Amino acid sequence: MQTTLNAVDLPVAPAATNAVKEIAAVEKKEYRDAMAHLGSAVNIITTDGPAGRAGFTASAVCSVTDSPPTLLVCLNRSASVYPVFKQNQVLCVNTLADCHESLSNLFGGKTPMEQRFAAAEWARLATGSPVLTDALVSFDCKVTQVTSVGTHDILICEAVALRRNDERHGLVYFDRRYHPLMRQSAC
Repeated sequence: MQTTLNAVDLPVAPAATNAVKEIAAVEKKEYRDAMAHLGSAVNIITTDGPAGRAGFTASAVCSVTDSPPTLLVCLNRSASVYPVFKQNQVLCVNTLADCHESLSNLFGGKTPMEQRFAAAEWARLATGSPVLTDALVSFDCKVTQVTSVGTHDILICEAVALRRNDERHGLVYFDRRYHPLMRQSAC
């Protein structure tokens, strides 16, 4: 028989609190190397609005809830695109297909914004943010909440429209390299 205890059921001794503080010290490089073992979908996050058009490559994207349909995107506050996203308050998460490795690198580098967008075909849905026409899936969102943690802001985004492409294969980033993610054939 399994027993489940809630955190409130367990007393925490002062010595245990001090031990946690000592254990929690992980070096930045060690942490980054460990995170390289966590495979992630590759996304290009785009926006357009009063502050202009911008986009960047991100793997720090995660579903939060389906009611309302919400996801999160992490954005470094020192990124050149940060002020544009902060002012526009809308974005599109374009999850890349296996053919988009070079586009991911383009949006992840120092390439001027106009050249980034010129390298692909874009459409628009509800928010006006650029939607990659051949993305695996695109989530058109309004930013509903922002939380700062360390060097990044966590953008909580409610999906107001989406577009799927069920014919493409996926692209993941694992061990500091891109890998195609193939769909299974129906039996």
